[in-house]
Amino acid sequence: MLTQLHPDDALVAGKVAPDYQRCTRCIMDTTAPGITFDDNGTCSFCDVHDRMEQAFPLGEEAHRTVARLAHEMRRAGQNRPYDCVLGVSGGRDSTYTLWYCVTQLKLRPLAVHFNDGFGNPVAGENMVRTCQRLGVELRTITSDWRESKDLKIAFLKASVPDMEEGTDLGIATALYGVAAKEKIRHVVIGQSFRTEGIAPLSWNFLDGRYLRSVHKQFGTVPLRRWQPNDPGFNLGIKEMFYYAFIRRIKTVTLLYHLDYVRSEVDELLVRELAWKNPGAHYFDDLYQSVIYYLNRIKFNIDRRLFNYSALIRSGQMSREYALERISHINSIEDEAVIQLCIKRLGLTREEFEKIVSAPPKTFHDYPNSYSFLRLMKYPIKLMSQFNLIPESAYDKFFNCGT
Repeated sequence: MLTQLHPDDALVAGKVAPDYQRCTRCIMDTTAPGITFDDNGTCSFCDVHDRMEQAFPLGEEAHRTVARLAHEMRRAGQNRPYDCVLGVSGGRDSTYTLWYCVTQLKLRPLAVHFNDGFGNPVAGENMVRTCQRLGVELRTITSDWRESKDLKIAFLKASVPDMEEGTDLGIATALYGVAAKEKIRHVVIGQSFRTEGIAPLSWNFLDGRYLRSVHKQFGTVPLRRWQPNDPGFNLGIKEMFYYAFIRRIKTVTLLYHLDYVRSEVDELLVRELAWKNPGAHYFDDLYQSVIYYLNRIKFNIDRRLFNYSALIRSGQMSREYALERISHINSIEDEAVIQLCIKRLGLTREEFEKIVSAPPKTFHDYPNSYSFLRLMKYPIKLMSQFNLIPESAYDKFFNCGT
């Protein structure tokens, strides 16, 4: 059930500030650091979307691209048990990607799930049932609970909005680690810029050096050392270089090339796989309740903005409906789930509130790789184009805020 925001919340959020502006096309606004607007009031995130639409067109060209990618994966998987590693969570996007790879492309994926102890049971049942029905092996990489919990608490203490850094990096290392172990050359990611968008940089900065810096200052449990087949929570520039250039592992963002419409996909998944909606987008991870809650009350961030804006640009949601939705608190902020997550971290509510009362910061307040990445702008662009890193990486670092 959605809760109506009180008018005073808007005042506290600063949305009456003289320089406040919202995009006239989508619903992104000046709460995203570094956002810019053209003379028509259209935001820079819309510009990124339009460029990506040109770079990844749908239709016949997309069909040829998907056929080529599938051929490359089958060829690389010859005489091996798997054609690709495919990340799964039990949510809509990854479930559909797995279904499409198996039933439409006739690929042999190895489904890999990263478990950090906060998975939604509904999503877990989806994964098991889907893999059984499709005849796909499901391999779960379970993080060391001490490391995982310690990183979550460390990022709470760091007072930054991207408090899921450990899990985000853990998912990536699970995929690359399994690919390296099984000698698989392709990692398939179920992500679509047309339905998810790209998070503003300050809201979500993925960087191994940044994680290590926060852990060094606030962590208490030593992190495992990096090994190619068991990377733990280590994924910085050196590790990415190893996976991309030494092991020649490519990433495939399959949904970039598919006419992916959420309402139609939901019907298909229910019909074909008895899929159950976990309750909200990203709610395959229960910790998202804490993230959305703290992002809203502490950082004046509504993470629905970039998701809904992507759907608006793709014609899957009206701007009016999106604006109405964000006038209510997101249903993902379930107080019972928030309390469960706090308890799972081994904290009392009082300890939790004390930790999160620190002044807001961003990744810029900690040592990170951002300056080096800026120097590597053009190599990163080429690596994105050649699928050596996710195709959205270039825009993420250089065109999605500051």
